[in-house]
Amino acid sequence: MSAKRAASDSPAAFRARLRRAEMLVKLTQQVAAIESLDELLATLVQLVANETNAERGTLFLNDPVTGELYSRVAQGTFNREIRILNTAGIAGAVFQSGQGEIVHNAYADPRFHREVDENTGFTTKSVLCAPVRTARGEVIGVVQTLNKRRGRFTRDDLGLLEAMALQAASALQSTQFIEKMKKTRQQEMEFLDLVADITSSLDLSLLLRRVMSEATRMLKADRSTLFLNNEKTGELWSEVGEGLSAVQIKLPNTAGIAGAVFQSGKTINIPHAYADLRFNPAFDKKTGYFTRSILCVPVVNKHGKVIGVTQALNKRGGPFTAEDEARLKAFTAQVSIALENAKLFDDVQTMKNYNQSMLESMSNGVITLAEDGRIQTCNAAGYRILKYREADVIGKNAADFFTGANAWIVERLKVVSEGRKTDVLMDAEMEARGEKLSVNLTVQPLISLKGARAGTLLMLENISNEKRMKSTMARYMDPGLADRLLAAGGEILGGQSVEATMLFSDIRAFTTLTEELGAQGTVALLNEYFTVMVNCITQEGGMLDKFIGDAIMAEFGIPVARGDDADRAVRAAIAMTTELRALNRTRQERGQKPILMGIGLNTDTVVSGNIGSPKRMDFTVIGDGVNLASRLESACKEYSAQILISEFTRTKLKGTYRTREVDRVIVKGKTEPVGVHEVLDYHTEESFPHLSEVLSQFRGALGYYRKGDFDRAIKSFKEALSLHPGDRLSATYIERCEYLKAHPPEGKWDGVWVMKSK
Repeated sequence: MSAKRAASDSPAAFRARLRRAEMLVKLTQQVAAIESLDELLATLVQLVANETNAERGTLFLNDPVTGELYSRVAQGTFNREIRILNTAGIAGAVFQSGQGEIVHNAYADPRFHREVDENTGFTTKSVLCAPVRTARGEVIGVVQTLNKRRGRFTRDDLGLLEAMALQAASALQSTQFIEKMKKTRQQEMEFLDLVADITSSLDLSLLLRRVMSEATRMLKADRSTLFLNNEKTGELWSEVGEGLSAVQIKLPNTAGIAGAVFQSGKTINIPHAYADLRFNPAFDKKTGYFTRSILCVPVVNKHGKVIGVTQALNKRGGPFTAEDEARLKAFTAQVSIALENAKLFDDVQTMKNYNQSMLESMSNGVITLAEDGRIQTCNAAGYRILKYREADVIGKNAADFFTGANAWIVERLKVVSEGRKTDVLMDAEMEARGEKLSVNLTVQPLISLKGARAGTLLMLENISNEKRMKSTMARYMDPGLADRLLAAGGEILGGQSVEATMLFSDIRAFTTLTEELGAQGTVALLNEYFTVMVNCITQEGGMLDKFIGDAIMAEFGIPVARGDDADRAVRAAIAMTTELRALNRTRQERGQKPILMGIGLNTDTVVSGNIGSPKRMDFTVIGDGVNLASRLESACKEYSAQILISEFTRTKLKGTYRTREVDRVIVKGKTEPVGVHEVLDYHTEESFPHLSEVLSQFRGALGYYRKGDFDRAIKSFKEALSLHPGDRLSATYIERCEYLKAHPPEGKWDGVWVMKSK
């Protein structure tokens, strides 16, 4: 906010704006680390309800596949999913229009569904509803709060709700994506497990029960059934039935949904069974079961003849999807293989193609060797890693191919061949066309179904780039932080708004030193100085941002917040000052001049990320908070200090430090004053005698100074100076008071000092 805008606002309005900004920052911080969609929805609902002073809230996300808005509600240790059409009710209207709404009387609005209140016992009086819109303007859901506790919902409430929705949209999209990826991966792993079971089982009855059990679980259905056709009677009868307690079902192969699929050979997916005329409710009436949704696919043999159908009932949480259809078809294919043994060769070929496709899409190199040691197959990643073409690899004997610097791989192959046990070697070195590589190597024996040795499999994971990047990053930050930054990847590098503590340090009178030392001497000095300073920063978990000539820029809380980043920054500054004192003693023993240094610290919310051009990028931070830290480092000269911190850093400190308030200043380029404090923990009784007494006298003198009682201030500053004649800050204030006595400030004196230089 500009100074002019701040001046025109009333104090209450300014505080409201400030609180809103702080709340949005807090919201961002709270949701940034949440990966679970359920936890994120619960957190956001609680926040919006609290901030709008409402009795309850709900956040609906759009499911583009089903055209529904869905939310999740905690019930005990489980989560229940609620779904409504994205065109229904007030929420649907807001989603379709993209415009927030305030409904003061819900029951007077024809879009409101009263049955929701009737089912829950809750009485909805008023509704505040806003779209959840991404930064690109895409509406991905709606958020609503019900029944304001005091008064009526206002446009300000709607504006706040829209701001919170916009702030949370990115986190919601990311969490949805993560959840989808996890779900997809889990489903694929379950499918692979099922395939493994099928290929290892020879008991047909057990195999079919296993297939239907997995189909029920993976499709999240209530039950699933396999119907086989009896050509003699023209009936479909159930071979397997989940949840039916071995009850056998028989029906004409022309009746119901199962009969329609058997006759047409086409899949049927019905979201509402009782709305479809082909559905026969007689079985529901007989058993007391209520069928809501049905997914039914045909079972076809190798001649293309339909021999039965597989049916799943009542998916939990909504209708069956196209993805469910694909998965059930895959299961049905396995059933058909089991039922029609003649289809085995075609299935093996299909599985081979699938495996080949999977191998070709892998980033790891996969090489298989025959029993005689000759290379039989190599995927695309293997050729890339080895830097060879297919003709140079396939058919070669491993002992002839892996030679020279790679001969150790042959030794590993012998060990695995003799012991029939998998061997894993991490971060091993090998060569590819003369280039040094770092790889993770897995050597695994291939065993046939009869237990005979069938060859060997090698898997190569090229970690050279990651290792080089980690080595480079470890020069700028703690290795643990480097690992976490690499793991986070694009999310952190792409840019984020975070709270961090910035540290700037600078050598005093550096130009004079360089003139005396010359080029080589200057480089030697900087290397010695930077080695000590950077070690102090990384030991506290800080990230070295850059060297700016003789200056150092570092951040704490980036790329990973630790909760005590302000303390870490202060401890690093104290260590830097202490280590510099030790370094200066060594320099003086060598007959060299000591190094003087100033450090400035500030804590603020800044933007961090990979910033620059395609040719040169730096992971750094930008924002006003960065500039203030730099100004404080420069202010060390004016206040004869070595460590200065802003009031914002001081309020974040959890530890206890020896500090004193130095001044309230308006730094260059700003209009609002900032409290500045000096950290004195690096001092000893020898370097700062009578520290406690001096701080007490200085505090009192500063109070007189701010009241404009310059005579009494001078007296107290002189008493502080008498206790420690080396306290140059007290001497500075005496000079300032004498000047202000001779040149009285215009207008009302508020004790704020305006800095004229950076």
